[in-house]
Amino acid sequence: MCGEKRVPTRLYKFHCAGPGDAVIDPRGCRLPTLAQVRAHADRVALTLMEGRDADWTRWIVDVHDAQGRRVLVRAFTAVRVGPGRGA
Repeated sequence: MCGEKRVPTRLYKFHCAGPGDAVIDPRGCRLPTLAQVRAHADRVALTLMEGRDADWTRWIVDVHDAQGRRVLVRAFTAVRVGPGRGA
């Protein structure tokens, strides 16, 4: 990779939680920026909501770094659905 700089990445885990239920991310995802962490959190929420008719209004994506520190909480209701969602 001549002339290319490697962008450092960090491991993040994207857990989802709602009333009485949770979906735990055992592997996580390596990403370089917090903007990409937020976009990935939106994709995680959309994937979980896809094809399921449920009340998602009290669900969140709870993002933690490799040391277990919370770095982002994203409400499912904040995720824009449809064309141009920007995720």
